[in-house]
Amino acid sequence: MRRVTLSVLRTRPGGGGRHRHPARRSAPPVRSGVSPALRAVGVGLRTGLVLLVAALAVVLVVVPKSTGAVPLSVLTRSMEPALPAGTLVVVRPVDPASIRVGDVVTYQLVSGRPEVVTHRVVAVGAQSDGSRTFVFRGDANAAVDARPVVPAQIRGAVWYSVPGLGTVNQVVNGARSWLLPAVAGLLLAYGVTLIVSGTVSAVRRRRRRAERRRAGRDHVGRQRRDRVGRRGQRTGTASRAA
Repeated sequence: MRRVTLSVLRTRPGGGGRHRHPARRSAPPVRSGVSPALRAVGVGLRTGLVLLVAALAVVLVVVPKSTGAVPLSVLTRSMEPALPAGTLVVVRPVDPASIRVGDVVTYQLVSGRPEVVTHRVVAVGAQSDGSRTFVFRGDANAAVDARPVVPAQIRGAVWYSVPGLGTVNQVVNGARSWLLPAVAGLLLAYGVTLIVSGTVSAVRRRRRRAERRRAGRDHVGRQRRDRVGRRGQRTGTASRAA
């Protein structure tokens, strides 16, 4: 007599013939917002520094050089409150015939010498030969300047001024005139490096996300195929048992 061994598929009540294992869900990784925030602050500070140095280079070097103007520093308080000490004034050439009372003009104390004064024109006169003369006075001074000024002494009229940048101008356009352009060049190069590295990092992050999405789809597909295969195996076993 031949013995027949039957395979019995154990099922749970209401399980429909499946032996299910509860899926374990891994806890999502806890991400700290401190590091990204610090990185963002660092990038913002570096970008601000680059823009600040670039703006200083434009104000102190680029604009004066390209227009023939001269950046000067206010050293005294004679023009307060309009031009307090430490103010940067950019003086551009002017036709002496166009100077009017009320203009702020820079003139040489002695014609051909480097010492200059920036004061306001309070009177315009004429010499016996018809040439003009100018009387200056500082806004904070009670008396006018000692001598009338002739056209040969005029360096130019004040184009624009920036309070607080006079000291920076002394450094930039003094013995260390190479300092600001060198720092500006380095920071601009650093800024370009930051932009390039940030772009490359963004591209890499997008690629990694795309790869994770593809890997997730492949994993889901394999799970489905495995479930279908197990279903087919169980159905075949149950049929042979019957």
